[in-house]
Amino acid sequence: MAEERMAGSERARQTEQFSVVTTPLDDVTVLTLAGEIDLDTSAHVRRALEIVDAPGARVVIDLRRVTFIDSSGINVFIAGHRALTEAGGRLRLAGPAESVARTLEIVGIDTLIDVCPTLGEALDG
Repeated sequence: MAEERMAGSERARQTEQFSVVTTPLDDVTVLTLAGEIDLDTSAHVRRALEIVDAPGARVVIDLRRVTFIDSSGINVFIAGHRALTEAGGRLRLAGPAESVARTLEIVGIDTLIDVCPTLGEALDG
């Protein structure tokens, strides 16, 4: 379902242990992240979010392949959420693994940004 919709054009940024794939869909951009989001890799996420700068842009960050996130990644999500919201858009997080979901819950990001259990739910809402 959602994965089939992601067959469009994709652009990837990759380091040895981390990658960001940007997939524009009809009315939403999906950023698929893989690996650890930390001080060394959070700049890649920030740049990917900055590229999606159209007014009213809707972004879903697919976290299914993220194995770790620290405060630098959390801060990038918060900054991206604020920027998109101010421009009339929105940010959603999708499919975090249990350890990542727990971190998001502990810091309370799930009270600020919609965190959906699956990519499909994030895209459908």
